Formats: sequence, structure tokens, C-alpha cells
Amino acid sequence: MCSPIIAKGDHFLGARGRGAAGGHESAASRYHTEMLRNTVDSWGAPAKLFHWVMAALILAQIALGVMAANWRVSPAKLELFFWHKSTGMLILALVALRLLWRLANPVPLLPSGMAAWERAAARLGHLVLYALMIALPVTGWIVNSASNVPFRIFWLVPLPAIVAPDEPTADLVAEVHGGLAALLALVLAAHIGGALWHHYVKRDTVLTRMLPWRTP
Repeated sequence: MCSPIIAKGDHFLGARGRGAAGGHESAASRYHTEMLRNTVDSWGAPAKLFHWVMAALILAQIALGVMAANWRVSPAKLELFFWHKSTGMLILALVALRLLWRLANPVPLLPSGMAAWERAAARLGHLVLYALMIALPVTGWIVNSASNVPFRIFWLVPLPAIVAPDEPTADLVAEVHGGLAALLALVLAAHIGGALWHHYVKRDTVLTRMLPWRTP
């Protein structure tokens, strides 16, 4: 027959064990939430993933565009344009998802020591980057539509026409597309240079908090 004292002790230890387990689960849940969500001090894992995947795609896209435009007329030129167009549509879809995630999460605060002009430049730079990440795929889409070229994104998804076939429109928007690509290259250079300046000169957290291996 079990002693009442032992029974109470077992009950106490069981409750304590359950409480500790619950505490560990709660801490783990908070940790994973902090890893996913942005905080006032750091970007969450999804924001970092969007940033670095899109950075790689955009750099590849610029290279593909330059090669496709300058390659001699051949099957290889068509292949380069295929990958350039498909990647552009992928970037456009990722921009939409990234904006939705950004709207649903707080944006980390800029370092307190930044001057007003630096804050304004940072906001303007991000605004221009987002505008270009949307405008470039859209103008490319217009060029493809106006050129009346049937196209499937990555051989799978048909790309619908958004303007009527018209050669002058295709030529004009192609010029705009090229100018926007040159502007994007300049803005990216400024963006990268600014991040490195913050890291090596100002020695703040602007760059490090976006690094994929840094946890909040």
C-alpha cells in the first residue's frame, strides 16, 4: 500500500517535471518565433532568405541580360534570353512575397547614431531598389508581349500577353528596360558600398544583422 506522503511527493515531482517541460517548450517556441520574425534589432530567417536568394538571382539576371543582348544570333542567344525571362518572372513573384512578408513584420530600427541624411538615403535606396525589382520584370514582360513571342516560364507556365503586339512599343520599352538595368547596377553598387561602409568604417550592425549565420 502506497504511503500518502510518497503519493504527494510523486504528484509534486510529476507536476514539477511537467512545468519544466512546459517551460522548455515555451522557450523553444519563443526561440523559433524570434528566428522567423523580424525584431527591432535583427531580421528574421525568412527576410534574410529573401534578401540573399534575390541578391544572387539579380546578379545572375544582370549577367544573363548582358550576355543575351551581346551574343551573336544563335540557339545559344535564344537560350540565354529564355533563362533571362524566366528568372525575371521568378524575381517578380519573389518581390511580391517579400513585400507581403515585410508588411506583416516590423522593420529593424536603424542604428541610433545615424545622421538624418543617412536615414533618408537608406530609405530612398530601398524604395528605388524595390521599384526597380518590379519595373524591370514588368518592362521585360511588355517587350515580350509587344514582340508577340510565345513564352513559357521555365517551360511550364505560359506567360500571358499584357499589351498588344506592336514593334515600335517593343523597341521603345526595350530601351527603357536597358536603362533601368543600368540604373539597377548603379543602385546595387551604392547599396553594397553603403553596407560595407557601415561595417568597416562606422562599425555598426547594419550589415551583420542581415548575415544568414547571425541569430537574433
